[in-house]
Amino acid sequence: MSHRGPLTAVITTILGATLGGLLIWQVYRTKRKRLPPIQKVADPVEAPHAVENNFKAVECEYIQPPHLVEKELKAAQCQTTQVPPLVQIPSSEQLLGMKPVMVSSEEEWQQLWPRMQEELSVFPVLGFDCEWVKMKNVSVKGRASVVSLLQMASYSGLCVLVKLLAFRNGQQPFPLSLIEALRDPRILKVGVGCYEDGKRLTRDYGLSLTCTVDLRYLALRQKQAVVNNGLSLKSLAADLLNVSLDKSLELRCSDWEADELTLEQMTYAARDAQVSIALFLHLLGFCSEAGPASSRGSSYSELASRCQGLVDVPFRSRGDGDNGAAEGERKRRMWKTPPPESPESGDQQVPDPRKNNKRKPLGVGYSARKSPLYDNCFLYAPDGQPLCTCDKKKAKWYLDKGIGVLQSEEPFVVKLLFEPSGRPDSQQDYYLTAKENLCVVCGKVDSYIRKNIVPHEYRRHFPTEMKDHNSHDILLLCTSCHAASNVHDSFLKQQLAEEFAAPQGCEEGVRLLEDSDRRRVRSAARALLIPGDGLPEKRRKELQDLIKSFLNMNEEVELTDEVLQQVAGLETRIFNEAYVPHGLKVVQEYAVQGLRGLMDLERRWRQHFLTTMQPRHLPPLWSVDHNHSKFLRKYGEELPINLN
Repeated sequence: MSHRGPLTAVITTILGATLGGLLIWQVYRTKRKRLPPIQKVADPVEAPHAVENNFKAVECEYIQPPHLVEKELKAAQCQTTQVPPLVQIPSSEQLLGMKPVMVSSEEEWQQLWPRMQEELSVFPVLGFDCEWVKMKNVSVKGRASVVSLLQMASYSGLCVLVKLLAFRNGQQPFPLSLIEALRDPRILKVGVGCYEDGKRLTRDYGLSLTCTVDLRYLALRQKQAVVNNGLSLKSLAADLLNVSLDKSLELRCSDWEADELTLEQMTYAARDAQVSIALFLHLLGFCSEAGPASSRGSSYSELASRCQGLVDVPFRSRGDGDNGAAEGERKRRMWKTPPPESPESGDQQVPDPRKNNKRKPLGVGYSARKSPLYDNCFLYAPDGQPLCTCDKKKAKWYLDKGIGVLQSEEPFVVKLLFEPSGRPDSQQDYYLTAKENLCVVCGKVDSYIRKNIVPHEYRRHFPTEMKDHNSHDILLLCTSCHAASNVHDSFLKQQLAEEFAAPQGCEEGVRLLEDSDRRRVRSAARALLIPGDGLPEKRRKELQDLIKSFLNMNEEVELTDEVLQQVAGLETRIFNEAYVPHGLKVVQEYAVQGLRGLMDLERRWRQHFLTTMQPRHLPPLWSVDHNHSKFLRKYGEELPINLN
């Protein structure tokens, strides 16, 4: 045997082992790359036997039959990228073919809401519209015209018709999920004039509507959208969807407050909302004219980015972008609308955008805060016990006066150098908790104002003992939620007015009353001062006797022009001695029960806020019974009530 034999065998063995090791290592690296991202990778410092087990597992997988390996790799790829399933977006005809569902109670809404919620998870957008009686702004039942019907449609055409009159004046509470959906800032509400509809809902029911997009803006923004007949919902539907809407005067001005709506009314109302969602999907390119399309849905951020600058903006004519005389003439024709009573005038009456309609946004009458309300600075007692939170200006006042020392900058803590007049009963005290600068109802952080939960017209008459340290009842609300809350407050004020005969604004409740006798005397003097002989002698004598009787003058004495001039300027309004302000009258009625009675009034307003506004971001330890046990312990039930 040649001496080269053993050497060749050794070299061959080493090369084979090396190549085999390299092959196994390559397979191992390939497998690791194909593993799902969520799968845990072996820790580099784990024990050697764990690494060895991993290599054995790789070897076992490597020697599996090819079809099993392929099947396993496909399963791993499916786990790695979970793609949402395709959804069918119906054509306009299919969408309008969906039958609407009528809702007039909380139970009926709760049965339908899960399905609506599921569709909103695919496309967080609702076609939106409202209906009310349109007969000279007065309803057929003699009340001021209020919104009667609310229509909302999802992308599939599912349309809900909510009869709002069933919930008016607290007949039954609005479903919480309905309130949340309307004010949800991550659900777009689209339609023609939907921003204005939201203002009506706030005025009539205290409902807050946010995240609205007017379809007219979208139509003008989309250059490929050909709009020839105007920007009403009817015109947009005809031009963009080739859909004809029935906007006859008989339907538009029908009785939307009827106990049972006709099939024609329900179809008319549903189509407005369904066409709105169909127009939105069309303008954003989610559906084709040829027929149904497929999509994987869209998130709110994607939809909002494509409507950037148009969310919660009332419609105005921007007056720019005209290219030449032809384009200007086209736009002039486009804005031209028939008279309001014309059957061809489209849907709801829309103000002429060429005019300067200075319509204020909802809640714009309030002045939003320029700085945060809560600085969350802390005051400590000399022994280090936390006393309360306060704003930075007050905390620095103690430092400037030399009666406090700075403990820390973040958080800003000042320790007092004197014994405070009072200390909190426990460390679980409302005034010791840090509070966020946001709307306690919807969580909005960029615009908010203070809200008095117990209105000032009642609180101002409370005894001094109940007016100290009442920041518990001052919360932050955004401007739209503040406006909605004020509407709800007006309902409770009216209820209190009826309960305690404390009217607001009628004859018994006004400070100055018109004296009819003085008014007749003044009119008589003015009639006598009119030059000429047009007044019959008999009538002149009657007017003179009326004035003399009022002035206690002798009948033989003649009325001079100077006296008549004085009587002609007579003040006819007299002070009403029985006048009691509404707020004071209500507080007086509750004060009959002593301290507990006033606590009941306080509790009633706090509970009213919770029930009507459903706040989701209340500060910790906020309570309807705040300080009540402390009042009873400190003052007792027999506290003499001295109203202000």
